Amino acid sequence: MTAWDLPGAARNELKTLSKDNAENVARHLAMAARLIDDDPELAHQHALAASRSAGRVGVVRETVAITAYAVGDFALALRELRTHRRITGSDEQLPLIVDSERGVGRPDRALEEGRAVDRSTLTVPVRVQLAIAMSGARLDLGETERALQELDIPEADPDRAFEWSPALFSARAAVLEELGRHEEASEWERRAQIAADALDAAAGVADREVIVVEEIDLIDDEGGVDVASGVIPVDDVDADVAVASAEDAVDGSARSDVDDRSGDREDER
Repeated sequence: MTAWDLPGAARNELKTLSKDNAENVARHLAMAARLIDDDPELAHQHALAASRSAGRVGVVRETVAITAYAVGDFALALRELRTHRRITGSDEQLPLIVDSERGVGRPDRALEEGRAVDRSTLTVPVRVQLAIAMSGARLDLGETERALQELDIPEADPDRAFEWSPALFSARAAVLEELGRHEEASEWERRAQIAADALDAAAGVADREVIVVEEIDLIDDEGGVDVASGVIPVDDVDADVAVASAEDAVDGSARSDVDDRSGDREDER
């Protein structure tokens, strides 16, 4: 593991450190990102090690927060998230702040945090994650109908799949199940699986950030790919959908990679 295993945006934040320290911190952050899904406790230890050497760097505090959340230490996650916000001025981790407030048993405070920010200033992925977190806080308070209202956002389009769609659709399914609307819940859960399958299939074709699930009429009359539309047929996905790259739809003559978002949660992790 080397410093170059850390995404460039995160490495740039370490430029205020000495060369040797920056390399050491970068390696710890890269290990935290690699381990977060399989061994969150060890990932957290790497994040803490980075923090001991670079506690005033935003991405370091962000990584400590994310790994603390992953191991269930919501109080520490909140402290680190607030520090990260103070250092960077960024609201990108607002959904995690809301969810961490829920984790320490303060759903009312979670809702206050979510309402305190103008959502139009947030990126779409963050806005979607915030809607899911706010819906969860409503469920914590027993406000099931309002939990569903939190998820009534333009991005909840069952025929379009983006990186956030499976989680958003599943969240809606869970709330509908709570309301006893079982058929609707099943349909949204089915759509969540379709979106996940479509995204997985497209990920095998190219490294793209945005995938759009379009109606099948984008396929030509003989069932082939309409090259101009950029549609990519996907096996084992419902007959009424196919996968298309939004980037390709804009420029049908060429396919181009899209820069990774947000240093990902991947940047943080």
